[in-house]
Amino acid sequence: MKRTLITGLLLGLVQTTALTAPAAAQEKVSIVVNATQEFGTIDPGKINDYTEYMAAVNLYSGLTTVNPDGSVVPELAEGWSVSDDDKTYTFKLKEGAKFQDGTPVKASDVVYTVKRLLAINEGPSYLFTDIVDADKLKVVDDRTVEIGLKKVYAPFISNTPLILVLNEKLIRENSKEEWGTDYLTDHPAGAGPYMLSSWQRASQMVVNRFEGYHGGWSKGKPIDEIRFVITHDEATVKALAAKGELGMSARAQANETFEAIEKMPGYKILRGTTATGFYIKMNTQVPPTDDIHVRRAIALATDYETVRNVIHPGEPMNGPLASVFKDAYLNDLSAPEYNLEKAKEELAKSKYAGKGPIKLSHTYVTGLAFEEDIALLMQANLEQIGIELDIKPEPWNRITELAAKVETTPATTQVFYGPTYPSPDSVFYVQYHSKAKGTWASMEWLQDPEVDALIDKSRETLDPAAQNDLYKQIQRKVTDAQADVFLTVESQRYAASKCLQGYAYIPMQSWDLNFSRFWWDCQAD
Repeated sequence: MKRTLITGLLLGLVQTTALTAPAAAQEKVSIVVNATQEFGTIDPGKINDYTEYMAAVNLYSGLTTVNPDGSVVPELAEGWSVSDDDKTYTFKLKEGAKFQDGTPVKASDVVYTVKRLLAINEGPSYLFTDIVDADKLKVVDDRTVEIGLKKVYAPFISNTPLILVLNEKLIRENSKEEWGTDYLTDHPAGAGPYMLSSWQRASQMVVNRFEGYHGGWSKGKPIDEIRFVITHDEATVKALAAKGELGMSARAQANETFEAIEKMPGYKILRGTTATGFYIKMNTQVPPTDDIHVRRAIALATDYETVRNVIHPGEPMNGPLASVFKDAYLNDLSAPEYNLEKAKEELAKSKYAGKGPIKLSHTYVTGLAFEEDIALLMQANLEQIGIELDIKPEPWNRITELAAKVETTPATTQVFYGPTYPSPDSVFYVQYHSKAKGTWASMEWLQDPEVDALIDKSRETLDPAAQNDLYKQIQRKVTDAQADVFLTVESQRYAASKCLQGYAYIPMQSWDLNFSRFWWDCQAD
């Protein structure tokens, strides 16, 4: 069945001649972009993983967006001001910006969007529900909107790229529901650079360029059509490249796949250090990983050098935060150590010691070859210290379901996590605060009042130096709790056509895959 599906997919792509590398000579530039996960939703009020964020950044525009240096800059808002008490933010909207149906973007659309986030309480809404005061959302005029907060919240501007503004008029015309959930499940209602053309959930999504995009198309020959192909099969990705049909791969590929594609005519590898961590998340609330000595033993039995130099190249990771956040980064954390003898000594301190082999579940994403290699390496190492690793690969959507409850969350799970907004707060709050429990990003179930208090204090601290000091204290606490094995900071790689220009890493999940920032030039490389 798998072979038949892949063969059919490739045949379908071959018939679309505009997808081939010579597209630069044609009027329309159409590319294939590989993704390893299905698009679970395109509703910007419900997005929570990398493919969903990738869809959102191409179909919608936010009040603001993010530059490669991590700075938050205007997008639909041309600017903003903050009240003296730091609790009211006033945004002035860009003149002339329109939704994809031609409707002008108005302040009332922003108010509707934020009220919807607060009401449906899904996806990125956790960033706003305890912060934004629904009674203090105000339309000043068609181009001016006020957003009032319940309390001082220092990272607020860093959250505003996720206020992906919705076309209220279009939603009300097409849905009888107050918040249009039925309509937005399958239809975008935004002002983004691309329009949804078709979507087959398990296999592909096609988007086409919105010529009236408010951000313009002045960087060169734009990408007119993107066909997102869903597969984590390495052979399929290499076959697409061999036929000249691959515009850009997903980053989650095996070393061998990147090496093979780099040798093919017309291809390059895009590389860069990121803010994305690769973790083994350990459920601190279920046996046997509820015991810190077991967690420390697992960390000591991890062969970091082999993981990051052989299996999945990356940079050293000493704690929960990547060094990209220079001012907030705690420099004096020790590098994690691989030492089986120390691992045995640590395990002997556990309440589970002396009762026979300790059984441990381990989950990773089905079909990702490098994650399977890491699981097998962990299994071999842990066996030497008296832990039996039960490897349970699962589809990504199943992992997110398991993460919803503490009792179903596996003892250990391989997870990539990168900031969903450009602030260290995204790393700390989303993964470690008790209020963030029940998501794939918080599979540690840390539930530590001291960590919660430090995170809460950092969120209301406006002085950058004092805030960075709190961030460093959080890193120390989380590292000491050993709720994670810190495998690597991802050295991001994409295989891409040499004709594809404009890529730059952005420290916000999938915001580097906004294809309005790219252009097509086969002479540049």
